[in-house]
Amino acid sequence: MARATRTAGTSGTGPSSTRHHGNRHGRSEQARLAVLNAADDLLVEKGFAGVTMEGIATRAGVAKQTIYRWWSTKTDVLMDAFLQDVAEDLAVRDSGDLAVDLRAYLRDLAWFLSASDSGAVFRALIAQAQHDPEFAQDFRSRCLDQQRRRDRRALERAAERGELPPGLDLVAEADQLMGPLYYRVLVTGEPVGQDFTDRLVDAFLHRHGLTAPATD
Repeated sequence: MARATRTAGTSGTGPSSTRHHGNRHGRSEQARLAVLNAADDLLVEKGFAGVTMEGIATRAGVAKQTIYRWWSTKTDVLMDAFLQDVAEDLAVRDSGDLAVDLRAYLRDLAWFLSASDSGAVFRALIAQAQHDPEFAQDFRSRCLDQQRRRDRRALERAAERGELPPGLDLVAEADQLMGPLYYRVLVTGEPVGQDFTDRLVDAFLHRHGLTAPATD
């Protein structure tokens, strides 16, 4: 899927790529991934309004009917592309130590949101949701709710291990911890480097009487 190191339009999914023909040639998964990659690239290049089903088909090297076999609209394609990007690029590590896991996750999240092609897709989808209520509802239920669950996963694991006080509102704690990062990426555009994310983690640990890991 989309990565910061990939140059849009040169990933082998352009019109000159080998065309895929679905199950008849055993290439359904290859075709599906080509469509998702194409949707990512076009959104980064052209913005939400510039993405069309025709354009995705051309970039992916598949027939438009192939896309409609799996997705009804371009937003369906884009959200599936983003969800697959997140699953590939934003794993929540589990070292058994909350401090270590939070520090690693916030660093990864900052990179994902601010520096990767997938983050550009996320920002474009957020922007589209601001003036399309129907899309916003779908985006929240399919993408944002899942992302918020991912953001609090390390806290949930820590609570299960007894590292956090019983009865702690993990949803509110995750919002307080992650909120400044999303705010900088989506609103102010200020840097979200390692120093910033580590300070967020240290502040959270201090509030709960936990020890911060040594700085890398």
